[in-house]
Amino acid sequence: MSEINAPEHQETRGAAAKRDAIPAQPAIGNPPSTPNKPKRRVLLALLGVAVVVSAAAYGAYYTTYARYHESTDDAYVSGNLVQLTPQVAGTVVAVNADDTQIVKAGDPVVTLDNADAEVALGNAEATLGQTVRQVSSLYVNNAFYAATVAQKQSDLARAQDDLRRRQAVAGTGAVSAEDIAHARDTVTAAQAALDAARQRARANRALTDRTTIDQHPNVLAAAAKVRDAYLAYARDTLPAPVTGYVAKRSVQVGQRVSPGTPLMAIVPLDGVWVDANYKESQLRNMRIGQPVTLTADVYGDKVQYHGHVVGFSAGTGSAFASLPAQNATGNWIKIVQRLPVRIQLDQKELEAHPLRIGLSMSVDVDTHHSTGPQLAAARNTSYRTAVFAEYGAQADAEIEKIVARNLVPLHAASTDDAVSPTRSAKRDASEKIDPSDDERRAG
Repeated sequence: MSEINAPEHQETRGAAAKRDAIPAQPAIGNPPSTPNKPKRRVLLALLGVAVVVSAAAYGAYYTTYARYHESTDDAYVSGNLVQLTPQVAGTVVAVNADDTQIVKAGDPVVTLDNADAEVALGNAEATLGQTVRQVSSLYVNNAFYAATVAQKQSDLARAQDDLRRRQAVAGTGAVSAEDIAHARDTVTAAQAALDAARQRARANRALTDRTTIDQHPNVLAAAAKVRDAYLAYARDTLPAPVTGYVAKRSVQVGQRVSPGTPLMAIVPLDGVWVDANYKESQLRNMRIGQPVTLTADVYGDKVQYHGHVVGFSAGTGSAFASLPAQNATGNWIKIVQRLPVRIQLDQKELEAHPLRIGLSMSVDVDTHHSTGPQLAAARNTSYRTAVFAEYGAQADAEIEKIVARNLVPLHAASTDDAVSPTRSAKRDASEKIDPSDDERRAG
């Protein structure tokens, strides 16, 4: 069998040798490719030039602009959330604003039932009126006791004259010794009555000396109760502390509320700012007062805001977290920290394009001028509202009306003593009777 297949095998190898001896012909339509080395060198040279130019351009860009700008998109709009809370307990009878609505400072937003407070205020006002009338009578009694003292002085002088006359004729026998004794007893009784009248006058003057009706301690105590009752009555109406938009309203009509219960939040959007969270490595050249350019995602890049850096947070975000990181472990991994930077915005730009709390911002800080301070100087930022101060002024006005209405009207003969208690007290002090006058008169 191997002999039979031998010629075929030899023939096959011979045909393969002939095929290998024939040179390969190029395919029809494809000319032979020859390397274009000059063209390749030109492309490589152009690529190198482009790389050099790009590097030079980036170097110039970094030297003149990029190294003086720090950017971040980890920034958000922040603002004040003014909580509306009641100062007294009560039942809600009216809610005059809802979420997304604007309220102005002083507008009544929530009203509580004031029936009990109104009754308490009426009782306090009645007590004040009664106290004013009682104190007015004290000033009137000054003149009464002064007149009583004068009367007792007259009685004493008459008794002393009678005693002297009887003693003058005692030797003639015209007057008995018993009459003289009775006359002496009358002088003693008149002197005691005068002393008692003086003590009552002094006691009454002690209640009115160096004060007036409206400044009398009893009147002031009653007025304080009126003021307390009036404040409780006025606080049943909750005004808006600031002008802003209502958010997070949770109060409902008929709800029983207690002092400190959050009813809603009022957001003044005219005073928002931006908190930009920069990496700690970006804060090297950042200073207070540097200009800032910002864009908001809600408006896009076409609307730009301008502001300036006003301060840096006293700690990183992780330092103030509820669960701060504990790095004293064996598997510690360093994490770049971020520090909130507070940026004040231009007020006119805010009015043209309002921002809401929590919106995302892109921030770019220009650090060309890095001579400013890193920490804010000592200054006091105060937020004030005058809507609650009006309650005190209204209470004082109500007290003045009650005092004026309850002053006791007197007759014309004693008008000076009633209308000007201070002047009456001065006159009483100048007319104090010296006991030595009576003794000299009796002698």
